[in-house]
Amino acid sequence: MNAAFAGTPEFALVALAALHRAGFRIPLVLTQPDRPAGRGMKLSASPVKAFAQAHGLAVVQPRSLRLDGKFADDARLGRAALEAARPDVLIVAAYGLILPQWALDLPRLGCLNIHASLLPRWRGAAPIHRAIEAGDARTGITVMQMDAGLDTGDMLLMETVDISVSDTTTSLHDKLATLGGRMIVEALELAACGGLVARAQPLEGITYACKIEKAEGPIDWRESASIIERRLRAFDPFPGAVGTLAGEPIKCWRGVVVFASGAPGHVLAVADDGITVACGDGALRVTELQRAGGKRLAAASFLQSRAIRPGMVFEPHRR
Repeated sequence: MNAAFAGTPEFALVALAALHRAGFRIPLVLTQPDRPAGRGMKLSASPVKAFAQAHGLAVVQPRSLRLDGKFADDARLGRAALEAARPDVLIVAAYGLILPQWALDLPRLGCLNIHASLLPRWRGAAPIHRAIEAGDARTGITVMQMDAGLDTGDMLLMETVDISVSDTTTSLHDKLATLGGRMIVEALELAACGGLVARAQPLEGITYACKIEKAEGPIDWRESASIIERRLRAFDPFPGAVGTLAGEPIKCWRGVVVFASGAPGHVLAVADDGITVACGDGALRVTELQRAGGKRLAAASFLQSRAIRPGMVFEPHRR
């Protein structure tokens, strides 16, 4: 089976590597154009491109696949490359570009998407972040037959993963990426013998996982401690949850909900095991923090470089 691939970040790389290890022929890899990265803002290849080049796989990087859009020349080159590759199927994982109808129709078996949620919950751009933020007990991977909608296609395979009370977006991402790699290999093996069964998504329980924005980082201490604690984990590594103390932004990476009360944002206690801040309901003992330009530090180490005392107040923020 010829399985072309479209993806960009680490999540997609894991799936591409799994397909490569399983021995599928990968005639073409589509990935986003190189982007500036690092302190020097030098152009850097995506993880998917780096893997493809290291393993001798053909790569194209159109800025768009819309033949009637701003980058129509790129789209025509992308279509020509796909047509020449003659894929039986196109595997899509966190690609970052919308596939127009011509791309959905080109492969014999269509396009299969590896989506990091239990559809129809958390359609959209940030399903891992939003599942943690919402306090979901479980999530998973859905391998889906793509259509023209936003994650609306028929479900082919689904598997569940529990979300632990310590999971961050980073840790849950890694679990789901590994699962997605295994499942897409299974899906193609089933497809090869006609064993894939499509199921329409339920009409109930549809939610949308909006893209994570940097503006979501500031902490509103009027919210409950449990909501804030989940956001700390959901926004790790990006954008980070930020509290402002005496005009200084401080990123709060880890916290524990504790039974205490006070005016929201007020520091109730300071100890080596954490800085306890009152919230709208309960309090949060922040156990890992970071100053601008510094490293993430456990509370005891952080307090050696930044004095914090009970009675100090984190500035209010309104969403």
